[in-house]
Amino acid sequence: MIYYLSIYLLDAARETAWQESVSFLRLFRYITVRSAGAFVTALVLSLWLGPMVISWLKRLKFGQEYVDKAEATGRIETRLISKKGTPTMGGILIVGVMDVTVLFWAQWNTFVTLTLISVLVLAGLGFYDDYAKITQQSNKGTAPKVKLWVQFGLAIFIAVYLLLDVRTSHTIRDVMIPFVKYPVLTGTIGTVAGLIITTLAIVGSSNAVNLTDGLDGLATGCTVIVSTVFVVLTYLAGHSRAASYLQVPYVEGAGELTVFCAAMVGAGLGFLWFNCHPAKIFMGDTGSLALGGALGIIAVLLHQPLILVIAGGVFVVEGLSVILQTIYFKYTRRKYGEGRRIFRMAPLHHHFEKLGWHETQVVIRFYILCILCAVVALSTLKIR
Repeated sequence: MIYYLSIYLLDAARETAWQESVSFLRLFRYITVRSAGAFVTALVLSLWLGPMVISWLKRLKFGQEYVDKAEATGRIETRLISKKGTPTMGGILIVGVMDVTVLFWAQWNTFVTLTLISVLVLAGLGFYDDYAKITQQSNKGTAPKVKLWVQFGLAIFIAVYLLLDVRTSHTIRDVMIPFVKYPVLTGTIGTVAGLIITTLAIVGSSNAVNLTDGLDGLATGCTVIVSTVFVVLTYLAGHSRAASYLQVPYVEGAGELTVFCAAMVGAGLGFLWFNCHPAKIFMGDTGSLALGGALGIIAVLLHQPLILVIAGGVFVVEGLSVILQTIYFKYTRRKYGEGRRIFRMAPLHHHFEKLGWHETQVVIRFYILCILCAVVALSTLKIR
C-alpha cells in the first residue's frame, strides 16, 4: 500500500511546488527500505497486540487444559512449570500481523499473493485443528488424513500454477540443488521431479515446523533464524546483477518476498517475547502449519526448494526423528511382538528432555544448531 501511495504522490507532485517536499518518498521504491519498515512494523504490532490477544484467548477459554503429549507419556523431570492452562492459537497473532504488514509494505505480485493465500489456508487448517483439540480437551484434533489432504492439495495447486505460468515454469521444470551452479535435471524428467520436490517441500516443511513446536520458544526462534536466511536469499534472487554475480537462479519478482520474510522475522521476534519460557501463549497449529508452509513456499519460489533442507536442518531432524521412531516401532512390534524405540521419545526435543536436559537447555542448544545450519545455507552463495 505504501509503495503505491508513494508512487501516486510523486506523480501528482511532479513539476509542482510540492515536488521537492515529497522527493523523500522515492525511498519506498527500494526493497531494502520497505523490508526494514516491514520488520519494525511487524515487531511493534506483535509487542503491542500480544497482551491483548493473550487476554482475549483467555476470556474465550482457548487454552490447553489437557496434559500435553510429553507429560502424558511420562513425567518430564526437568519441567518445573506445567503448561496446562496456557492459551493456544497464538498463530492468529503472528499470521495476522504478517499479513497486515506485508499488505502495507510490499509491492503486490504473484509471488506475494500466492504466499499470503497459502499462509491463510494453512492457518485456517491449523485453527480448525486447535479448536478441535480445545473442544475435546485432548491431544487429538483434526484427523491426520484431513490435514494431509489439505496440505497436499495446496502444494499441488502451487506447483501446477507455477508450471503453467510461462514466467515461473522454470522454477518447476529446472531442478536446482545447493552448491551447484546449473540445473541438475531439465525437460520432462525435470518437470516430474520438480513437481514432486515442490509438493514435498511445502507439505514437509509445514509438518516439520508443526512437530518442532513442542517447547517454549523452540519453533518460533528457529523459524526466525531460517526466515532471516531467506531475507538474504530472496533479496539476491530478485536482484539480477547480484544473482548473476553469485550465479544463483534469478527469479523476477522474488525480491518482494524479502518484505514478507522481514515481516515474518519481526512478527516472530515479537511473538517470541511472550512465547519464551515460561510461555504465556502457544502458537498452536494455527501458527506452526502456516509458518512452516510459508518457508516451504518461499524456498520453492526462490527456485531453491532443497536449500530449506540445509537452512531448516533442525526442522528436518525433528521430522525425521518422528518418522524413524514410528517405522522402527511398527517394524519391531511385527517382528518381536513388542514395539521398540530408537529415541526415548519423539520428536527429538523430547528425547533430550527425557535425558535430563532442562527445557531451556534444549531450546538454546537447538537455536545454536539452527544458526549453524543457517551459516551453511548462506555459504552456498559462494561455494558453487
